[in-house]
Amino acid sequence: MVSPFRLGNALVIVKPETLIRWHRKSFKLFWRLKSRAGRPRLPRNIQQLIAEMAINNPSWGQERVADELSLKLGILVSPRTVKKYWPEGVSSGPRRVSSQRWKTFVHNHANALVACDFATVVTATFRRLYVLVVMEISTRRILHCNVTAHPTAEWTAQQFREAIPSDHAYRFLIHDRDSIFSEEVDQTLENLGVKVLRTPVRAPQANAYCERLIGTMRRECLDFMIPLTEKHLRAILREWIRHYNQGRPHSALGPGVPAAEETWSAPINLSRHQLPPGIKVRAKKVLGGLHHEYTLEGRAA
Repeated sequence: MVSPFRLGNALVIVKPETLIRWHRKSFKLFWRLKSRAGRPRLPRNIQQLIAEMAINNPSWGQERVADELSLKLGILVSPRTVKKYWPEGVSSGPRRVSSQRWKTFVHNHANALVACDFATVVTATFRRLYVLVVMEISTRRILHCNVTAHPTAEWTAQQFREAIPSDHAYRFLIHDRDSIFSEEVDQTLENLGVKVLRTPVRAPQANAYCERLIGTMRRECLDFMIPLTEKHLRAILREWIRHYNQGRPHSALGPGVPAAEETWSAPINLSRHQLPPGIKVRAKKVLGGLHHEYTLEGRAA
């Protein structure tokens, strides 16, 4: 069955189902236009702030975020509004956190954390040497580094005695489950006032900072140098570590330099894209030109 339908001056023959379908679409469009003037969306920076609060505070729910915005920042929003901008994949309600995630623990205790690990290096004569690196997590500064062909427990314990001063403020030391770190070594650390945190089995990311440091050491130094002897390797690492601590920018620090307050300070420059007048750049070679450190000459003291 068909029905006549007048469209302007023309008469169109359509089925009833077609007419009903047209009416439903027009009805939806009508109410969509009528309801368009609703509550305006929050500014993009407030939306991003809600997402950051939800991600950075896993135990907070939408009501807690709304209270934080209203009481602390003067942004009056309801939990229902917060829900609208809640990031996907994040729990929308408060949940009990019985223990910190490992990443959160490391971040919260960075100033009191030390990490260490061994790296293996092969010399030109195919002799295997072991490099022990001890680093401070908060500043990324290498506290100690030494080389040996026979990493005994006694030798390893002595390295920790040299790396950790008597007036230290460290509370924890992270190392993996390598057999080199024996009970004798851990007892030495306990006597130094440092609690040992052993990483889980097959979890190298638990010691990610030190693993990254060793990777940087290989990519920026050892991959380009062939040590001849143990003494030669020690000399190479000594120069690279000085560069790493005192001349190499670290993006995780802002960027910054681990020992900046001791040996390096950024110049004051009022122009972003020009050198100060009367000053030139001086390049200092590191490891025979493998890297360079740049400073300004003629800078006022």
